[in-house]
Amino acid sequence: MDQQDQQKLSRSLKSRHITMIAIGGAIGTGLFLGSGSAIKEAGPSIILTYLIVGVFCFFMMRALGELLLADLTKHSFIDSIQEYLGDRMGFIAGWMYWSCWLTLAMADLTATGIYLRYWFPGLPQWVGPLSIIVLLMLINMVNVGLFGELETAFSLIKIFAIVALIIVGLAMVLFGTPTATGHASLLNLVNYGGFFPKGFLGFLLSFQMVAFAFVGIEMVGLTAGETKNPQHDIPKAINTLPVRIGLFYVGSMLAIMAIYPWNKIQTSSSPFVQVFAGIGITGAAGILNFVVLTAAMSATNSAIFSTSRSLYSLAEEGHAPARFRKLSNKAVPNAALQFSSLILLLVVILNYLMPAGIFEVISGVSTINFIFVWIFIAACHLRYRRIHPQGVPEFTMPGYPLTDWATIIFFAAILVILVFIPSTQISLLVSLIFMAALFVGYGLNKKRD
Repeated sequence: MDQQDQQKLSRSLKSRHITMIAIGGAIGTGLFLGSGSAIKEAGPSIILTYLIVGVFCFFMMRALGELLLADLTKHSFIDSIQEYLGDRMGFIAGWMYWSCWLTLAMADLTATGIYLRYWFPGLPQWVGPLSIIVLLMLINMVNVGLFGELETAFSLIKIFAIVALIIVGLAMVLFGTPTATGHASLLNLVNYGGFFPKGFLGFLLSFQMVAFAFVGIEMVGLTAGETKNPQHDIPKAINTLPVRIGLFYVGSMLAIMAIYPWNKIQTSSSPFVQVFAGIGITGAAGILNFVVLTAAMSATNSAIFSTSRSLYSLAEEGHAPARFRKLSNKAVPNAALQFSSLILLLVVILNYLMPAGIFEVISGVSTINFIFVWIFIAACHLRYRRIHPQGVPEFTMPGYPLTDWATIIFFAAILVILVFIPSTQISLLVSLIFMAALFVGYGLNKKRD
């Protein structure tokens, strides 16, 4: 084995990096831009949906944390799936997770061209995505510490926007501030058709929308091999998840619907813009445009990091070409990083050539694949605890094995719901075909070896 093969990923991510990566993974552009549509579909009951999905995401993350802490020599949760669910499942999960981030970033990258044209109307739409991919690829090639710093900055911007919304909403409710639709009040949550205005069906259908908002939350599970103090940093990042869910998701939804009745919120613009504009903040659209631009760049930054580390783990297990396990003198898997960035650029170009409907299908495939990966993580933890009943004493999964099974059943139920929603049926079918292709592809890969 040569020196390059013996080199390992650098442990350069600090505690604050891990915390901010976890926060950034929990906050996506869906919260800023897509929450209006979610509110319109389910009404105030969307708050309860966020809480329920958040609980099961927390269980999934606790299972993930215990897997990582059980063996700190592993690079990521993909290695754990490989060990406990078998070689084939490691192959499928690794490539599915790689595709998750590529297709998710495609949506955000395409949007960056539109966001930049808000300030530069004459800028060709392809310039934004191209510039951002090249810039973030070069930054990620320097060292993992610079990635951590950049993701920290992106997360702080998103946190500032949400906290500002909650503070504004609280002040408006306390003072009964008049709005274009009445007055800010918590009674707005129940005065317009009750807490479940769309009935149980509307509440049930909201689970798939809210689950999409949490994709990327497991990204902290890819940092295990590059964290300075994983025994301290990983539990800290995961255990603060309930607080983040309560503050960022539930808090912002409460603030929005207390200021405006849920049925008065427009889906054509962000609820954040409506709140800031409602109290007379000039330039609210420009402020939000900056926030969503950084959120899109954060998603792309995370995608470049996640896909490169996924390819590295796959190459380590022999499921991807050996060149992807080569590290630079800064201990960065540059070959994997450059390949993923190239594919990401290709996807963006193809997106401009595809009809909008096809693009929506591909974006849906990404989120569905994320849900499958979450199920794999919970199933992997079940297998791990059967082999190691004692678990990790300092970070044992609460309520095992009931919480594992409940998590698997819950996320599987969301996939079943997607079968009955016309807009997601094609995405689910494509995702299942892709998984079947990986199942067959594993056998072909073994024969080649």
